[in-house]
Amino acid sequence: MLWEYGGKMTTQKRPSFEDEFFNRKWRSRIALTYVVICLFDFFVAPIMWATVFSVMAWQPLTLQGGGLFHVSMGAILGVSAFSKSKEKIAEINNTFKEGA
Repeated sequence: MLWEYGGKMTTQKRPSFEDEFFNRKWRSRIALTYVVICLFDFFVAPIMWATVFSVMAWQPLTLQGGGLFHVSMGAILGVSAFSKSKEKIAEINNTFKEGA
């Protein structure tokens, strides 16, 4: 069966909605997850901890282990942003080559 995907005609099996959604949106979902984790660890949890346990100070969970969580998330997000920009540049170059 011939169908169009991403502006190109192909005979490959059409990806399901879930596959297509995951492939297009995973970078933003990872970034959103990281923001939610940081907001909880640095803002929500300390306020809740201070109201319930006023004796001890809150120690952020993501900073335990030398902040390896933040280093690894930074690497994941940085590499994915770099690869996304490379994909966009290649897509633009292909568009100009096909149009010329």
